[in-house]
Amino acid sequence: MSPPLLKVTKVNKVFHVGSATIHAVTDISLTVNKGETVAIVGESGSGKTTLANLILGIEVPTSGEVELAGEQLKGRRSKAVRRKIGLVQQNPYSTLNPRKSIGQAIGLPLDVHGIGSRAERRRRIGQLLEKVGLNAGHRDRRPLALSGGQRQRVAIARALTTNPELLVLDEPTSSLDVSVQAHILRLLRDLQKEFDLAYLFITHDLGVVRVVASRVVVMYRGRVVEEGSVAAIFHSPRHRYTQLLLASIPTVSEEDDAFRPDWPWDAEVKSDGDPAEGCPFRSRCPFAVERCGQEFPDMHGSSDHRYACFNPRPEASEPIVNLQAEKLERKKA
Repeated sequence: MSPPLLKVTKVNKVFHVGSATIHAVTDISLTVNKGETVAIVGESGSGKTTLANLILGIEVPTSGEVELAGEQLKGRRSKAVRRKIGLVQQNPYSTLNPRKSIGQAIGLPLDVHGIGSRAERRRRIGQLLEKVGLNAGHRDRRPLALSGGQRQRVAIARALTTNPELLVLDEPTSSLDVSVQAHILRLLRDLQKEFDLAYLFITHDLGVVRVVASRVVVMYRGRVVEEGSVAAIFHSPRHRYTQLLLASIPTVSEEDDAFRPDWPWDAEVKSDGDPAEGCPFRSRCPFAVERCGQEFPDMHGSSDHRYACFNPRPEASEPIVNLQAEKLERKKA
């Protein structure tokens, strides 16, 4: 088996703000293989974007290691390393300079890295516009003349200019209309197949995760609390926070509702002890036990599905299809 394209090992990031110490990410380890999509999910403040910044080199880890294609990344990234990683940010309205043309925006990485002659760069820009579903006529337009979906296509084209191996996608569809989201997700899928790209897909939208990802990493307050395949996470979540997230997905039919785990919304939650110690989710968890307030649990489970919980959701003992069919019958009865 070939080594992972991206390897993050026990990464920590601590910020000091005045007299306060903020542990933004704590002891994070993960891998992304070539051609794979790994989704990082969690609520706002869970550390998803900080983790992305550490991988991109925007922030430097307080401790731990980040490796790309077997090379350990330290401090300021070389141009060779930066060419291997592309970034697509959340808001297409703020990522493009309104004074620059679309051709100039896409060509900027080519200028920075000194790739190709002027004619070769122009040809490359035209090819990328075509790849993302635009045409040569968009080259001379300004961002304000484009729709949100078109701007995000331009952002994707710009991220591809240096032929990267890994794309970091930070909420790439959250600011778009639902119908536009579907087109962008389909485009990303097609580009991944064509260029054998690896995606680190950061999002809070679990519906999107189920469509695009092969593996899921669930974060809560800077820690990984569960990780596994999409099938394992969605069909048999073990950590109580993952259970809460999946139970929060809106549904429009009884069939969809049958595939959501239950959550005791009316249960009384008690939180004792120092909030800086133990599992940070216990203040919201009706399933917390005494040990949850004393230490953070280690990861349990197999290499394909791991979770950090002292009182996990019971593992499904039957195939998920049978369990959900039984649940649906109970609801109808």
